[in-house]
Amino acid sequence: MHGVGGRPWNVGRQMTFYARRVRRLGISGGVRALRVVHGLDGIDAEVAAGTVDAVGRMLWDQWRCHPEFVQHDLVLGLDAGGIVPALAVSMASGTSYRLAWKLDLDLPDKRRFHEPYASRTDVFLYGPVEGRRILVVDDEVTSGATVASLVGTLRDGLADVVGVACLVEDKSGQGRATLADIGVPLCALTQL
Repeated sequence: MHGVGGRPWNVGRQMTFYARRVRRLGISGGVRALRVVHGLDGIDAEVAAGTVDAVGRMLWDQWRCHPEFVQHDLVLGLDAGGIVPALAVSMASGTSYRLAWKLDLDLPDKRRFHEPYASRTDVFLYGPVEGRRILVVDDEVTSGATVASLVGTLRDGLADVVGVACLVEDKSGQGRATLADIGVPLCALTQL
């Protein structure tokens, strides 16, 4: 991860966690031209054994110390980028997780929301959410538009979204302000 001044942030004694923006190739209109890659996604470097656990504990600890912390009873990861961090936070916090996918399946309690800057914009969440206290976990938040769409869908289903925890807050997109406008706190391990 890169903190202030672009310095890598050391996680434990054996690894350096990083994040950076990379140009996407072969994209069409409406798709964001840059992608955030980081030390937990395995895209441009191997992820060492123990890293997922260490980062999950760090993100969970960061959320537990957040001034707007509320205990959750379900971790919800967003599609491909949110799988690993959601699993890591679920393990660190000892709570169940569920994943939202870009798969339209014939399953009960289906809810649809949108990822506006993606090539495939429809994302689906399955299962009951009424009365749940949900912590949304993703790898990065840029504009906040996807999470805001999900929050609206979850609130329509009578769930309480207690916060959003992400590995990287990309400040180029004003995601923190978008989430603050709908009353959802954002907890990020690092910022770009």
